[in-house]
Amino acid sequence: MKALVYDGPETVDYRDVREPVPALNEQLVRVCAAGICGSDMHAYLGHDDRRPAPLILGHEAAGVIVGGARDGERVTINPLVSCGECTACKAGRENLCPKRQIISMPPREGAFAQFVAMPESNLITVPDAFPLSKAALAEPLAVSWHSARLGLEALHRSLERRALVIGGGAIGLAAALALKAMGFEAVSILEPNPARRDFLNGSCGVKAIDQSAEAAPLVVDAVGYAATRALASDLVCPGGAIVHIGLGEDTGGLDIRRMTLQEITFTGTYTYTSADFGDTTAAMFDGRLGPLDWTETRPLSEGASAFHEIKSGLVAAPKTLLIPND
Repeated sequence: MKALVYDGPETVDYRDVREPVPALNEQLVRVCAAGICGSDMHAYLGHDDRRPAPLILGHEAAGVIVGGARDGERVTINPLVSCGECTACKAGRENLCPKRQIISMPPREGAFAQFVAMPESNLITVPDAFPLSKAALAEPLAVSWHSARLGLEALHRSLERRALVIGGGAIGLAAALALKAMGFEAVSILEPNPARRDFLNGSCGVKAIDQSAEAAPLVVDAVGYAATRALASDLVCPGGAIVHIGLGEDTGGLDIRRMTLQEITFTGTYTYTSADFGDTTAAMFDGRLGPLDWTETRPLSEGASAFHEIKSGLVAAPKTLLIPND
């Protein structure tokens, strides 16, 4: 099969690789669309030791099952594989399973390929009328749904349901959509890139603003750099909550003194639970997360140029989908 293989910093190559062989209780999925995630970009830049070259990246995907009793079934992929037996899994917190795996990290190859093998329990049926290109957004939407849920739980009941999201990429946009679906009265996205800000305002049904922002009871950092954490510390209301999704930079930025004196809650979030993933897909399929038309598509064979243009800030759309060539 053909795949886009990460070979080292800023190098991906479209070439022939061995087709995956499903293990017991796994299915072979013909990939129809796979999104480029921020973590794929970190790997591409050589900043992610968890993703050593050579490796097929990509974990946001949807496709069609090939073979077996579910042959031809349209599915979206939950890429996080957990053991199902540990304390975290039994508590419904599969994202904290110490044995968890995710496709695009060894030992599991990713979805920037014509086929990927996945456990049957990780495949969620997609309604016939729902495009698979939109179904591929389930994973980033689930990341943000999980974060929005935790943010809502952390927010004191006396505070307004008003939020500020820092970062207008796919995760930030998805967080804003999830918060709106959960009943937040006002949600703004702080996005410094004017082209992306115009895209968000014109095409995504959200309010995107520049660096001038009011304080908010809930601030979501969907970027994760020291500068954005400092901004979150500054813009969260007393008694409010910061939800941190981004993994841009490891340290720095938080104003711990202010957070202590003003009882500001900080919550780190990672991926999603199985329940969150199911709730997200249900919200997608019934339209609660909007039309989901904020993507652009490229052939998988042109993946190298897509990565380069995202790195160079030339892509306005929050999400680029790679479509495997026949």
